[in-house]
Amino acid sequence: MSVIALSHITKDYGGGHGVFDVSFAVEQGEVFGFLGPNGAGKTTTIRQLMGFLAPDSGACTINGLDCRTQTAAIQKNMGYIPGEPALPDDMRGGEFIRFLAAYRGMRGTGRAGELCERFELDASGRIRRMSKGMKQKVAIVCALMHDPAVLILDEPTSGLDPLMQNRFIDLILEEKQRGKTVLMSSHMFEEVERTCARVGILREGRLAAVEEIGTLKTRRSRTYSVTLSTPDAAAAFAAAPGLRVQAVQGCTVTVRVRDGMSALTTAMARFPVTSIDAPRQSLEDVFLHYYGKEAQN
Repeated sequence: MSVIALSHITKDYGGGHGVFDVSFAVEQGEVFGFLGPNGAGKTTTIRQLMGFLAPDSGACTINGLDCRTQTAAIQKNMGYIPGEPALPDDMRGGEFIRFLAAYRGMRGTGRAGELCERFELDASGRIRRMSKGMKQKVAIVCALMHDPAVLILDEPTSGLDPLMQNRFIDLILEEKQRGKTVLMSSHMFEEVERTCARVGILREGRLAAVEEIGTLKTRRSRTYSVTLSTPDAAAAFAAAPGLRVQAVQGCTVTVRVRDGMSALTTAMARFPVTSIDAPRQSLEDVFLHYYGKEAQN
């Protein structure tokens, strides 16, 4: 049985807004990336998993428990970071952490001290005076201090500087090694590439793909910069049949390859090529493939 399971979830707000017929599952010990631009429906989906919203149709469960009717039981062993944490401004950070620990029935504050040290969080100040990054650190501590088995994270590194983003990535990798199950919505492509085995890409409220990251990378289009000996040779190379030419600048031709290398290798054999460069492409290139003009066409 999957730890997190969504089956044909629909929440229709009208006018094309909401999520429609979304189904995917997250397995034990998996970190699953949930990608999509603002307004795609990621947070709406997550709120249904948290039991904050009831789907119009479909069902979602965590550890076999219904997310809407058995929320209290689910949340005993869950950590959650909302997209925009709402923290009580009048409390100090440490005071809120202790309050939440008591609310959960914890003895002490669990991992809070370790996490505060890891993220260099001074929790003694009032929350109203904290920066966005400091508030995000408080949210991270609150989500993980009780050592939950399931984590649902909505843009968890928003507001963090690059050093803290890397520390968070390291933390998630450690949690994964410990068998934790994580659903993570993110715009940080490095974060997803380094932590997730699979990703779901949401587009206009519908799932455009659920794939292993390795599979997505092999399916993406690739861009090559081919340099020839003269501008005339470059112009002739660009006119070769079967090439998808993006740009010609002096002696260099930029070519996009989607369906195999045969047209490119044939052209390279016919012309005086001096070098070829394949810039490293990230998950962002895959993401843009689903959202850019290629996907629209």
